[in-house]
Amino acid sequence: MHKTKKLGFWMCTALVVGNTIGMGIYMLPASMAPLGINSMWGWLITVAGCLFIAAVFSFMARQMPKAEGPYAYIRLNLGNFPAFIASWCYWVSMWVTLPALAVGVVAYLNASFPELSLPAPPLVAIALIWLFVAINMRGVVAGGAVQVVTTLLKLLPLAIVILVGCWVFITQPALQAVSLAPAPISTENLMSAATLALFAMLGIESATIPAENVDCPERTIPRATYAGTLIVAAVYLSVIAVVMLLIPYSQLEHSQAPLVDMLKKYLGADVGRWLGIFVIISGLGALNGWTMLVGQMTQTMAKNATMPAFFGHNNAHGAPVKSLVLAGVLASLLVGMNFSSSLVDIFTFLSLVVTAGNLPIYLLTAIALLKMQNRSSIANFTLFACIALLAIAYVVFAFLGVGLKATLWSLVLAAAGLPVYFLVQRQHRAASINRVEQ
Repeated sequence: MHKTKKLGFWMCTALVVGNTIGMGIYMLPASMAPLGINSMWGWLITVAGCLFIAAVFSFMARQMPKAEGPYAYIRLNLGNFPAFIASWCYWVSMWVTLPALAVGVVAYLNASFPELSLPAPPLVAIALIWLFVAINMRGVVAGGAVQVVTTLLKLLPLAIVILVGCWVFITQPALQAVSLAPAPISTENLMSAATLALFAMLGIESATIPAENVDCPERTIPRATYAGTLIVAAVYLSVIAVVMLLIPYSQLEHSQAPLVDMLKKYLGADVGRWLGIFVIISGLGALNGWTMLVGQMTQTMAKNATMPAFFGHNNAHGAPVKSLVLAGVLASLLVGMNFSSSLVDIFTFLSLVVTAGNLPIYLLTAIALLKMQNRSSIANFTLFACIALLAIAYVVFAFLGVGLKATLWSLVLAAAGLPVYFLVQRQHRAASINRVEQ
């Protein structure tokens, strides 16, 4: 009998790194520029918080290796309704990610190829969203090698930026006199910086999602989660430091493509353009991947009676076409509602909404750890319970940092799921009664 090949450590690590690195790191230096030194402290706070969250997911994967990721962790320990709220908010954050990625790609297209003179950039972003909706309607072709190659392409331009920064610091020390924005260190600024940084770190839970297809999940998933989180954190901290130290904040805060501008400044326009090409490829790959994932997740929720059943149907190519169309419509509306804003402003706002949408699944997974049964049989449970409390404290901090506007948006979007939940549950109960009566 043929044995299905499962995902190992390197593939799971690639999932974490590849899904976490999207367009966030390429846009964040501009969003963080006005915050000055608060940006670096905010990153350190976020890295610590994400390591606590990674530890929570690793512990749950070790104790529940066959569970279907965070949704199952929450459902089995807290119940169906908390699991729905967490998965709904996570689903919302997934389709909000689409316009954030599309806007980032358009910004880098403008910066790398100004001769294109793209008319109405938000409309171009919407066109990109529908391009990948159409591509995914043709069906899903998956492969481990594709994920690894995509991850390497994402890391290549970031490695170039880090190496150029190190070269400049060594050979031209006088250039290190670039000043940061004179923003005072304050709780408000630290919260803003930490929340923006968290957007770039979203996806550290990726290795827990395909648990059923992972080889030795109780060992592989925790190791991959820790390794992927540390790799991403190290790359991000290095890139942010290099860009913010080499480009004056007055120029950086108005940049549409900070990494391209940095390389243009020190290596010439052609090098900056080549970097822009890699960034665009990386962004398009992430946009395609998240489009596929949001379609699949919508279909999964429909099959588990937490979304209307018709979203669970496939077309002739085996693609969840109705789920994909729904994601495209919602993502396009979100871009349209911010049509008059600049690309950086749109990206910054969307990053806050996406972050707010991810926080419930982090919060409830940590609470689920505290509520686990048979604690006495789990080694080091007290240690991981303390880590879960620190993760909860960080998530609360992040909720405060996203600000009132983004928090209200996330609450409205979460509340919009309640009628769906109760309607679908009612239909599910009615269908169950009919089956019993027949």
